[in-house]
Amino acid sequence: MKKNIKQLMLSCIIAVFTMGSLAANAATNSGDVNIAVSKMTEAQKEARFEEIKARVEVIKEMDKSTLTKAERKDLKNELRGMNKESKALGRGGIYISFAGLIIIILLLIIIL
Repeated sequence: MKKNIKQLMLSCIIAVFTMGSLAANAATNSGDVNIAVSKMTEAQKEARFEEIKARVEVIKEMDKSTLTKAERKDLKNELRGMNKESKALGRGGIYISFAGLIIIILLLIIIL
């Protein structure tokens, strides 16, 4: 019985460390985009954002049924990269969490 518990604990610890290393790897990949964007001026950021919008429009108008599996995969990866880059450009808008929204509503009810 103790052997099974030790094996379970060991596998849980390995899983936790594996997930941590995957998250760290993902953070460093998105960090490259953030570094490149931080070096841009506002005019360059605006120009790059317009380039991304134009490329997305071209991709939307494409006939994707004629593409091979590898081409579709490359297109998907390109879109994901452009999505990360556009988020790094700071065009995300304002996001309010659900809990924050509830607090705001309660404050409005109390005040009014």
